[in-house]
Amino acid sequence: MTEISSGSIIQGGIIAAGHGTRLRADGYRVSKPMVPVAGRPLIDLTLDRFRAVGIRRLTIIINDTSDDCRQWLGDHAEDFDFDLIVRTTPSSYASFQVVANRLVGTPAVITTIDAVMPAGDFCTFVKSAADLASNAVALGLSNHVDGENPLWATFDAADGRIRQLGGTHGTHVTAGLYWFPAQRPAEPTTSFARLRDYLGWLVAEHQPVCGIVLPCVFDIDRARDIAAAEAAEFGLERGDCGGA
Repeated sequence: MTEISSGSIIQGGIIAAGHGTRLRADGYRVSKPMVPVAGRPLIDLTLDRFRAVGIRRLTIIINDTSDDCRQWLGDHAEDFDFDLIVRTTPSSYASFQVVANRLVGTPAVITTIDAVMPAGDFCTFVKSAADLASNAVALGLSNHVDGENPLWATFDAADGRIRQLGGTHGTHVTAGLYWFPAQRPAEPTTSFARLRDYLGWLVAEHQPVCGIVLPCVFDIDRARDIAAAEAAEFGLERGDCGGA
């Protein structure tokens, strides 16, 4: 846990229950959290970003075929107080719900395992989100578009709000990074097939959903994404936020 300037105690969540089907098609045989980028597993890079901002209490969901990740966490994450959930879920929204339900009562930053960014940008996101209104949700946004099916966002820089999610165009794409306040949005009366559908619902329902623009985030779904992230030479080294 860490205390940001607003005085809020922050918890973290990692969604890592996907099967990495496209990475497997490209020849990777480890679970998705264990796919290496610059010689380090995605789960290691993700934990390093939480270390950088000072968050040590985490809820992590992996699927029930990720024994390699479960063992790695036992050997390398002793400095975290983590709640590990091993469960194969039917959708990204279901995985999100499992994690979010464990983080009620305090602000929480949740990330997908396949988002690669510099630790400093992650810190910027957390600090900026902590200064938002007490009922605001925040999504990380990026100008870097390289995914096969990005979630487009229309971002209003005048007030920081996201006006629309989804469709075939927008000003930015989402970056797999989410902030939920202690005062959570009203629960929907229906379920969703995908996390992006839930996020789009929040915007359509005029919930205060803000965007925080980050310079560049790589979405690791294919071997070419790994090569691009490694070539960018950022976010792969250990670092801190300088007083988070």
